[in-house]
Amino acid sequence: MIGPFDLNALEVAIQLKERHGGQVTALTLGSEKAKEALRRALAMGADAAVLIDEAQVAAKEPSVTARVLAAAIRKLGGVDLVLCGRQSGEWDFGQVGALLAEELGMPFVPFVPRLDVVGNGLRLERETDGGIAVVEAPRPCVASITNATDNQPRLPKVKDIMMANRKPITVWGPADLGLGAADVGEAANRLEVLDLFIPEVKSECEFIDGEDGAEKGANLARKLLERKVI
Repeated sequence: MIGPFDLNALEVAIQLKERHGGQVTALTLGSEKAKEALRRALAMGADAAVLIDEAQVAAKEPSVTARVLAAAIRKLGGVDLVLCGRQSGEWDFGQVGALLAEELGMPFVPFVPRLDVVGNGLRLERETDGGIAVVEAPRPCVASITNATDNQPRLPKVKDIMMANRKPITVWGPADLGLGAADVGEAANRLEVLDLFIPEVKSECEFIDGEDGAEKGANLARKLLERKVI
């Protein structure tokens, strides 16, 4: 299935096509089962779909994924924009977008809820801790898309689903992309997951007693002084 943030990215791409024209290609690295996800992308409005068969990709981590996707993008030819989800739906690494931009030698804008074409470049809204920053970027570039009220993925119509089942899906292996064992073999792994766990957070709660607000306030101040907080 397509990850939730990848669906947002696909919706943004289709909206751009509807406003400005062009072609949307859905691209993924996965198994044969990933064809079903690509057919959903076609039903939503993508023009073409490409599956890179992961059977010959021994290394399973973000930098290798980015390397394989970059090779496929170069094989597809010139692109104006590469959109990916903010993070995956299972491991939530959130690294592929930036690594993909590095592989392609393109600028990278993360956490983008919406964007549009302005002249020969792009105007992107970027989520930050302090609010929304407006960024202008040249084309081509890479952006990671987050969710927003206006990029919720559309539901394909029955007719579009039926048409998508008739469309071809291009399948490539690493060799078709000029990649060898040094690029996708186990030795290519740069990330090792040592453990996966939920951090244990301990907390304590102490109630401040008192007959009224003034006494409670005085007792609270005394406690804070004892603990050298104030």
